[in-house]
Amino acid sequence: MLDEAMGDIAIEEIVKKDFGLSVAVRQVVAREIPVSHTAEATVFLTPKHQLFVLINAESALTLGDVRKLVKKMGLEAEGYLPPVHDKDYFNVVAREKFRTVFPGRHSIDESELRYYRLLAPYNPALVRINAVTDGVIRQFDSHHSSDWRVVIKFAYRQIRAV
Repeated sequence: MLDEAMGDIAIEEIVKKDFGLSVAVRQVVAREIPVSHTAEATVFLTPKHQLFVLINAESALTLGDVRKLVKKMGLEAEGYLPPVHDKDYFNVVAREKFRTVFPGRHSIDESELRYYRLLAPYNPALVRINAVTDGVIRQFDSHHSSDWRVVIKFAYRQIRAV
């Protein structure tokens, strides 16, 4: 019980330090589940009933990697929170990578940056979740035939007020 409380405090501190977001952890749905050979994810609820997933990896992750992992976990992402003090982080990195590939181009369209946004380094990653798609959260398992197995049954869908 004490380890879980310490883990909740650690999650709150990581989110505050790396993303500048003050959240309290109400409930940890899945703690440190493997999502790849080198990455782990923690799914948690806040007191305002917002669901988040925090992904940490030993190796480098990109936004594209995180998007795939979240989808494979059976989660539907609402938003990918950028690192603290840089609200336009993904667009800045996309423009830099685009200019590296096409140094002579000066007018850059947003549709041209879509691919380069996916190449932005993103570790640790914090994702706000809109829904758990099939009512289950999956974890990576290299011994399972599909490489993913159910870790917990959990129903969640965010309801938006109009």
